[in-house]
Amino acid sequence: MTEALLSVDRLRTYFFTKAGVCKAVDDASFAVDGGEVLGLVGESGSGKSMTGYSIMGLVDPPGRVVGGRILLAGRDLAALPAEEMRQLRGNRIAMIFQDPMMTLNPVLRIDTQMVETILAHEKIPRAAALDRARAALVQVGIPSPDARLKAYPHQFSGGMRQRVAIAIALLNRPDVIIADEPTTALDVTIQGQILYEMQKLTRETGAALIWITHDLSVIAGLADRVCVMYAGRIVEQGSTADVLREPRHPYTRGLLDSVPGNAPAREKLKQISGMTPSLIELPPGCAFRSRCPYATAECEETPEMRPYGAIGQSIRCFHPLSAPTP
Repeated sequence: MTEALLSVDRLRTYFFTKAGVCKAVDDASFAVDGGEVLGLVGESGSGKSMTGYSIMGLVDPPGRVVGGRILLAGRDLAALPAEEMRQLRGNRIAMIFQDPMMTLNPVLRIDTQMVETILAHEKIPRAAALDRARAALVQVGIPSPDARLKAYPHQFSGGMRQRVAIAIALLNRPDVIIADEPTTALDVTIQGQILYEMQKLTRETGAALIWITHDLSVIAGLADRVCVMYAGRIVEQGSTADVLREPRHPYTRGLLDSVPGNAPAREKLKQISGMTPSLIELPPGCAFRSRCPYATAECEETPEMRPYGAIGQSIRCFHPLSAPTP
């Protein structure tokens, strides 16, 4: 079996606070290859965004990566010095944030920001960098690229700013792109356009794409494979078709049941009972057991990820669902 382009192995990212140790990411493992889209899905606070920040080396104190490996083409990013990681960030591995204004400087023109992004990693003529910036805007569907290059971020709509942020992420032709809920604040029409463009660009460039979201409907139409996260841990992963059609973990089933449109007509949506536990005071054993209708005394032990169901599908559960729930 060939080695994956990006492989995350037993990643652990903890925050050391006065209240205690917050295990934001705890024993997360997955892999993604070139041209593939991997979805990371879960409720707020599940650890999916922090997984992305950990891969990028963007975890600020009091947090830090305390264990595991992050292998990019066999090179462990978690062990790299800060300067070497800075050279890779925005070059071989890039991130698209939920708010494009986290990427765009409001007082600089778009051409300045895009050209500087290229020149930070390559020594090429400024004119060549400008040509690449123009081509990147065209690639993400922005009309009149010459006029847009001379504009400031406040002169763009929200959807257009996000397209610019995506273009900046693509400038240096990265091997891996991490997208942290970049379409959450956009209307459905613009969201659909960006999802289509990202899927097409991934196929064309051969980059690996990790799409972080809480929206299962987005994952259904975009991702090849999906990892479901809960309380800092991946509880189920497999091909998107297998996981969404026949979820094996009760939490995944609960997420699907709570999606509008999945309930029979004139019936209330089902919901997952209880609340997500504090990551500082996680209960022993399975973190989902206080909300799970199938929990038993066995769930007081910590389950490990194990293969179950379709080929390539795995779960972290003592009581997997053997068939779809009616």
